[in-house]
Amino acid sequence: MFYYLLKYVLLGPLLKLLFRPRIEGLEHVPATGPAIVAGNHLSFSDHFLMPAVLRRRITFLAKREYFTGPGIKGRLIAAFFRSAGQIPVDRSGREAGQAAIQEGLGVLRKGELLGIYPEGTRSHDGRLYKGKVGVAVMALRAGVPVVPCAMIGTFEAQPPGKVVPRLHPVVIRFGRPLDFSRYAGMENEKAVLRAVTDEIMYAILSLSEQEYVDQYAAVAKAEQAAKAEKERRFRRLPSS
Repeated sequence: MFYYLLKYVLLGPLLKLLFRPRIEGLEHVPATGPAIVAGNHLSFSDHFLMPAVLRRRITFLAKREYFTGPGIKGRLIAAFFRSAGQIPVDRSGREAGQAAIQEGLGVLRKGELLGIYPEGTRSHDGRLYKGKVGVAVMALRAGVPVVPCAMIGTFEAQPPGKVVPRLHPVVIRFGRPLDFSRYAGMENEKAVLRAVTDEIMYAILSLSEQEYVDQYAAVAKAEQAAKAEKERRFRRLPSS
């Protein structure tokens, strides 16, 4: 109930008024039945803008950190995300990844829409990064289509570290559903999972026209943080 209150009364109309998103290809999202909507992830606001424009309810797999914050503020944020249809996901290892897949399959078995960001985390620089194969596993096990989605302009509206979004044109673009039924029963083949994931990422790339980086976003973030720390330490060294 609170999901629809947010969508149609509290948050959805406000987001549409502020961002005035242009929606393209909405007809590609199935009107009924299970499907995965796989998108790029540029901003915190992506979690709310896409559900605001879809005609159907969509459930996202969201990082567990959103649900485990301390104090009253943490509890309020967790309650908000649960009410908005988000499922907490532990991203700390292989077993956690399997648990996330099971959560996603549970949503699809109920005939609902599942939202997922194959990059696994927000892009820190606006580029599109290599996709993780969990989206392929779920698509093949559940036998459902994957609708690629591109969020355009949300990085400029709310880049990493910015709490209050600024007004910036936003486009939400959906592509034709991808059918992977030709790979039925092959969800344990690593090469197949990589091929399916890459096809999904290419479809997102074609819609978003981002620069693509053949590296996991989390790895790129870690390398950037390590480089920044090295530079800070170098600056602290006493000059001779």
